[in-house]
Amino acid sequence: MLMIEIKDLHFKYHSQKEEVLNGINLNIKKGEFVSIIGPSGCGKSTLCLTLNGIIPKTITGEFSGDVFIDGISTREKEVSEFSKKVGMILQNPESQLFAMTVEEELAFGPENLAVPRDEIEERISWALSIVNMENKRDEFPGNLSGGQKQRIAIAASLTMMPEVLVLDEPTSQLDPVGKREVFRVLRDLHKNEKMTIVLVEHKTEPIAELSDRVVVMDKGKVVLEGTPRHVFEKVPILRELGIMVPDISYLTYLLKEGGYVKDIALTIEEGRRLFI
Repeated sequence: MLMIEIKDLHFKYHSQKEEVLNGINLNIKKGEFVSIIGPSGCGKSTLCLTLNGIIPKTITGEFSGDVFIDGISTREKEVSEFSKKVGMILQNPESQLFAMTVEEELAFGPENLAVPRDEIEERISWALSIVNMENKRDEFPGNLSGGQKQRIAIAASLTMMPEVLVLDEPTSQLDPVGKREVFRVLRDLHKNEKMTIVLVEHKTEPIAELSDRVVVMDKGKVVLEGTPRHVFEKVPILRELGIMVPDISYLTYLLKEGGYVKDIALTIEEGRRLFI
């Protein structure tokens, strides 16, 4: 069953001459983990903003085509309605946190929906357990590490009980430990909660490991899509776009081209098995 359906999507900001999105067609199934990669300025972030109606409802421009979330057009309802279905996580966690305690941060969304207090408490406990932050409930978010802040931002989104989580480069400002923390949460959400996840990310190693499907964009268009293996074996195409494949994939691609192995590897463990 489709969770996201995008049909011939075009968008141009009023301040720009060229279209940022130029005929996007993309379907994402319920429970699928889809990663979007591409060079800077190719339209990835703009595409994310169409998935909960921020474009065209809040950010306006020349918009045509259709975006459906669980069968409902983003033209038909306000952003506040889609926030119940689509959670949005941005690059800078500090821009999304404003309460004095983690608990207050997580309660804010459900309180605005008039969710009963006992249910809010249940949602907070559940969301904190998902991101492994139960012991930070009474902490001031500003005192947390970057990775912890991003996990709290994810937890705050989860208390709205969304069916889709859209993350626009959520680890770009995090150190390696913070990155691992966030990717661990995404893995668990996909595996255990069966959540539909759309991830924009430059780092291809976790994409290769976590994704069901990878979408490659360039100049506002989808130029390649498929399983991680299908996409990352297209090394010449990706390098021409300035996209670096995982190191192990590039190494095994060269070995495959030389006739030393039969396939590329997506992970270090796969690479080991190729030589056993």
